[in-house]
Amino acid sequence: MAAIDDSTVRDPDALRADMVRALRDQDAITSEPVAAAFAAVPRHRFAPEAPLGLAYDLHRTVPVKKDEHGLVLSVMSAAHLQAVMLEQAGIEPGMKVLEVGSGGVNAAYLRELVGPGGEVTTVDIDRDIIDRARLCLDEAGYTQVKTVVADGECGVPDGAPYDRIIVTAAAWDIPPSWIGGLAEKGRLVVPLAVCGTTRSIAFDRDGDGLISRSYGLAHFVPMQGEGAAEERKAMLRDGVVVQTDDVRVPLNAQALNHALDTPRLERWSGAAYDLPDELDLYLTLNLSSVARLHADKEAIERGLVEASARLGVPALVSEDSIAYRTRRENEETGGYESGVIAHGPQAEALADAYASLLRRWAHDHRRRGAATFRYLPGPAAPRLGRTRSIEVLSRMYLGDSPLDRSGEFDRSCLSSDDPSGR
Repeated sequence: MAAIDDSTVRDPDALRADMVRALRDQDAITSEPVAAAFAAVPRHRFAPEAPLGLAYDLHRTVPVKKDEHGLVLSVMSAAHLQAVMLEQAGIEPGMKVLEVGSGGVNAAYLRELVGPGGEVTTVDIDRDIIDRARLCLDEAGYTQVKTVVADGECGVPDGAPYDRIIVTAAAWDIPPSWIGGLAEKGRLVVPLAVCGTTRSIAFDRDGDGLISRSYGLAHFVPMQGEGAAEERKAMLRDGVVVQTDDVRVPLNAQALNHALDTPRLERWSGAAYDLPDELDLYLTLNLSSVARLHADKEAIERGLVEASARLGVPALVSEDSIAYRTRRENEETGGYESGVIAHGPQAEALADAYASLLRRWAHDHRRRGAATFRYLPGPAAPRLGRTRSIEVLSRMYLGDSPLDRSGEFDRSCLSSDDPSGR
């Protein structure tokens, strides 16, 4: 659904009805309760400063608060993403729900879903955001929603246990308070950041840990407070950036920028290219020193980097070299073939390692179904303050994990369900 010019369309009821139909068409809304919630909540009342067309746009966010440098601290999330996460949550009437990260409108949707017998609490670390949400909720008639000013990292113990916890900010980790705050059969929906990309994952409680039900790409502003994590970025040159949240990955901007000036090495894998999101996830979790390479349109048009970097692509980096995925047409591989572009003194070694993973993906995991993740809380780690541990149970990700063979990982390392790491 494209943005609508409210100079010609001024009926919010009509815009809301159009939004619901479009969300159904795009399979963001797949159930009647979520459709009814989106049809009932006057979304524009939670974005009074925004044009009506923007408030009801499927894929655009509405800025709510910026810092002194213009950096967006809080937004009203896009309707499409909110609908997907609410479908992931599977909320039923009478449930008790906690929202971590407040904006107002999502809490109103939650209130519609839980009905008169349910409870909704929304928490945010920023008093300005909570005060704004409280005002909008009251004016829209959702006075029963409880608003709390606190660090969402700690949950809201007074109302626990919760049947559902919905997190609306990108989280670096899953704190014990969220797992401990869930009911025995509770569900957590959280945008979890892994190596520079974020996925909304729906986890069901599984004893002291969590096991995933579904996941999908997402984009959120980052957590603040104790749950905040600094993302490392290196600007190589205008329009070209590499980023990661793993402190062990070398990001030598000067050396990597120099690498881009060296002749490019192409390595074609002979492996089919499709299912880009699943391939992206596989590469992110299996490359030994992974960052995310981004390039703008101008850098791509100049031929400096391939188009795969336009929205970000997993990159294998060393101190002075970089390799990343690309593709080309090839009927013998079903339409497209995966390949690698590499630059720098270590280009050969990085390209070989990357191409090997592409072949393994195509041979062992392609079209084998989505991954299932098990989240296990880990002990404190001296380097980063904490450890998180995750098992990837699907056959799609079984195989060597170059990041960590211990069964645990600091930040985002992978371990399989085979104790040998194979």
